[in-house]
Amino acid sequence: MTFRSISLAAVLFLSLPSFTKADDLRIGMIGLDTSHTVEFTKRLNDPSEKNHIPGAKIVAAFKGGSPDLPDESMKRIPPYAKTLEEKFGVKMYGTIEELVKNVDAVMIESVDGRPHLEQARPVIMAHKTLFIDKPMGGSLRDVIKIYQLAKEYNVPVFSGSSLRYYPNLQAMIKTNYGELKGADSVGPSPLESHHPDLFWYGIHPTEVLFTIMGTGCETVACTATPDTHLVTGVWAGGKVGTLRGIRNAAEPYRATIFGSKKVVDEQLKGDYTPFLGKVIEFLKTGVAPVPAAETLEIYAFMEAADESKRQGGKPVKIADVMQTASQP
Repeated sequence: MTFRSISLAAVLFLSLPSFTKADDLRIGMIGLDTSHTVEFTKRLNDPSEKNHIPGAKIVAAFKGGSPDLPDESMKRIPPYAKTLEEKFGVKMYGTIEELVKNVDAVMIESVDGRPHLEQARPVIMAHKTLFIDKPMGGSLRDVIKIYQLAKEYNVPVFSGSSLRYYPNLQAMIKTNYGELKGADSVGPSPLESHHPDLFWYGIHPTEVLFTIMGTGCETVACTATPDTHLVTGVWAGGKVGTLRGIRNAAEPYRATIFGSKKVVDEQLKGDYTPFLGKVIEFLKTGVAPVPAAETLEIYAFMEAADESKRQGGKPVKIADVMQTASQP
């Protein structure tokens, strides 16, 4: 090796970011096929970022990817991986098993929910606290299995949508609207053929609905057209929550709360930052900000909507969907 090449190597080495402190939580990222990978890493690894969240860094990654989703997955990986490596100094690993040996906690970011169960398995078996980005799984059955595996190994697991922590949604649920009577949630719901209809993107407005209504949904009925999913849930006590998933039209996130004293209605606005702060707090403490029971009910609601659509819009019981999905 010549003197020039040694000097160049030294310069390249010294120019790599060195953001990690000894007390930073070292996080590994699985799946580099969503913009969340760059957005989250930027907020965690760059102290000059205006939305910087201190105390944790992305230090390792496994690229992942779904070959049968060339546009939604595979084409995204090279540029995102390049950004993580060159701009933020993230080390790439060839297997998840190698990655988990070199981190304190893990974030599964794969845009496709189908591989999440198998990606989660080595993480949980290594006893690493785990965040799983939406959708938590490719089916309700997978979500149940992830929670069962986490319980078996006593590993904290959390999944959720960033919309839950949008500031004006949080302000809405704290408004003095009196007794909650029901709610509407509106948002985009593009479809992906490998996932139950609402799992792909309808998870966001669904989680908004549950942020307002909480658990206790008993039955779900779904009307679906090429442009719209209209899902009606009936909660204990006769409260009604509706989800309107929109395609091929204006797609604002919007929520309406119907209370005994007033109606609260807002278009929802925000970004990833408050949610990512909650994720990091979870990865440090192991205490999920949303109980597993609520997350399971959210996915049962979406799967029940799919079953109702198959049955021509007939109401489907959440309990029946959970029982079917829990069978071996």
